[in-house]
Amino acid sequence: MEPDTFPVVEQGLLTLSDDTWELASRRARFIVPLAALETIGRQAADDAAEHLGVSRRQVYLLIRRYRQGTGLVTDLAPGKSSGGKGKRRLSEPVERIIRDFIHKHFLIRQKCSLAMLYRRIVQTCKAQGLPVPARNTVALRIAMLNPVQVGRSREGAEAVRSLQSAGGIPPEVSVPLEQVQIDHTVIDLMIVDERDRQPIGRPYLTVAIDVYSRCLVGIVVTLEPPSAVSVGLCLTHIACDKRPGLERLGVEADWPMSGKPKMLYLDNASEFKSEALRRGCEQHGIQLNYRPPGQPQYGGIVERVIGTMMQLVHELPGTTFSNPNQRGHYDSTKLAVLTLLELERWVALAVASYHHTVHGSLLQTPAMRWAEGIARSGAPPVITHAAAFLVDFLPVIRRTLTRTGFTIDHIHYFSDALKPWIARRGNLPQFLIRRDPRDISRIWVLDPDTQHYLEIPYRTLSHPAVTLWEQRQALAKLRQKGRDQVDETALFHMIQQMRDIAHTAQQTTRKARRNVERRQHLRSVAPPDKPVPPIEVTPEDQTENMPPAAPFEQIEEW
Repeated sequence: MEPDTFPVVEQGLLTLSDDTWELASRRARFIVPLAALETIGRQAADDAAEHLGVSRRQVYLLIRRYRQGTGLVTDLAPGKSSGGKGKRRLSEPVERIIRDFIHKHFLIRQKCSLAMLYRRIVQTCKAQGLPVPARNTVALRIAMLNPVQVGRSREGAEAVRSLQSAGGIPPEVSVPLEQVQIDHTVIDLMIVDERDRQPIGRPYLTVAIDVYSRCLVGIVVTLEPPSAVSVGLCLTHIACDKRPGLERLGVEADWPMSGKPKMLYLDNASEFKSEALRRGCEQHGIQLNYRPPGQPQYGGIVERVIGTMMQLVHELPGTTFSNPNQRGHYDSTKLAVLTLLELERWVALAVASYHHTVHGSLLQTPAMRWAEGIARSGAPPVITHAAAFLVDFLPVIRRTLTRTGFTIDHIHYFSDALKPWIARRGNLPQFLIRRDPRDISRIWVLDPDTQHYLEIPYRTLSHPAVTLWEQRQALAKLRQKGRDQVDETALFHMIQQMRDIAHTAQQTTRKARRNVERRQHLRSVAPPDKPVPPIEVTPEDQTENMPPAAPFEQIEEW
């Protein structure tokens, strides 16, 4: 057998001094049991910190060092000083006195001077029989502090506004889902359609992050611009079990962060102030809080994680990068290869990887932070009926009931469940109706007696499931042809013609390919009895021009 060529390294068992070895052994008595735990509570960390004479942050650092090391006592030995400039050479008791006095006497509004602070430190060290540090040493410790922290503690938040980054001040939270920040962005990536693998444009991303753990608790990728529906879908993703969605994507990943948030922290965009969102949050006991106008730093946590995700997106084929200068001669359209579904899969895997990466501010992984919070405060309530939850956040429509049911945008809805109401419709106020713009083949009508939503389908059940976008475009097309009086039959006939053109064209424009992709979600949200079959048409139909689609947020009803 050949000799083992792996180097045998002296781990410090014999080269450490007696004092250093004793310190490492004492650390091991408290750190090793904690490192073996899956979750480490704050109280356990504080107890270890008190026994070891260090801060809670240093306890977590020692735990991480032990876990990432060789599993030996020497992993917990203090590093050797090189004696170089700027290195700390004071004993831990003296360092602790300096830290405590800086925190209690210098970082306060009383604004103690350096001279006064140093005199108090000298007096305390002499009283305890400890060596007195030099004045320059104390001044160096202060100089090493974050200037924003120093200014905020001594002068107030407004005094350091110009020194702050876009990140702002993380809100004070103590448990998971106590506060969730949500924001949108257009993704720096060109995607392709599933059929012809041709570019269809850039999708949009809605992100929700738990401020306490920095876990991503909700993600929505869509072709539609940000809207109230995007927010509702994101809230549903936050509150519901994510395993069915991961199975739909065919992704094997661990994403246990689910539950109903206590508060949403949002910017002042219109989609965050819709009646649907406000009422839905009131219904479920979710508090809404908005950033101060003109102060974007208060939403820095979610914006920072979006920026991190876009940096990862820039490594994908077809990226548009952040700006034309950065993109240079890179042909994003020509090199695009990912479909919307494939991008969703990539995002899910990226999120799972992020959750198990040590966070720079937390000094632990977001997944571990989440687990610790859940172990201490208990698991948040998880919504088990996703459709019922989503209905509470869909756009609101109000209509009067007629003898033939409800008419919304030239489409009739009827069910036998309406008959008791029709008999006394003259004494009933307008009904509150919810409609999913992604599939308008059914509406949800609030029963004024039981306060339950009833699902009401098309009156003509043979009509296919369509999107609100398709309905609006067909209506514009009919009016372009001079059809002032639009009836339901003509409307659905025009929708079918437009679908035929988009489906059968082999060399279509990017906009038409994007429109086809918009309909793909009907496979999952449309009822089983509402198929969308492809139909061949003539070449003449393929050359017909279609009017531009209106932005999604402009066609919703409130």
